[in-house]
Amino acid sequence: MSIYEFSATNIKGQEVNLSDYQDKVLLIVNTASKCGFTPQFEGLENLHKELEPEGLVILGFPCNQFGNQDPGGDGKIEEFCQLNYGVSFPMFSKIDVNGSDAHPLYTYMKAQAKGLLGSKAVKWNFTKFLVNRAGQVVERYAPNDKPESIKADILKLL
Repeated sequence: MSIYEFSATNIKGQEVNLSDYQDKVLLIVNTASKCGFTPQFEGLENLHKELEPEGLVILGFPCNQFGNQDPGGDGKIEEFCQLNYGVSFPMFSKIDVNGSDAHPLYTYMKAQAKGLLGSKAVKWNFTKFLVNRAGQVVERYAPNDKPESIKADILKLL
């Protein structure tokens, strides 16, 4: 099994098969517009611009499960990301990452790369999952791991 078996709705409301990203290195991030980690959008966009030609794709999944920090609808989220951070990487429709309504992609990724002390739950916004070109989750990064601090790991996969 790989992430290529999943699909998700993008922020424009269109269904996207993750197999569309086959042979790419992916960094999948649950985002929020009103979080202390929100400025990481800048680092994510910088990584995207620099490494997209090498095969990196960043996928952003807004989530409102942590402190009600992304309460707006998809249109407001998209506008916020573009106006404040110039986000040009793919953003998806708001999802749950934990609980019974968690998106199946996140259920899969959490099982593949457990968190601190073996926990599966995503602890907060801006948790990052690094996926290799074969669609396998190879690492989970904590919310406080800045995008630039994981660049070396990304480069190894590119």
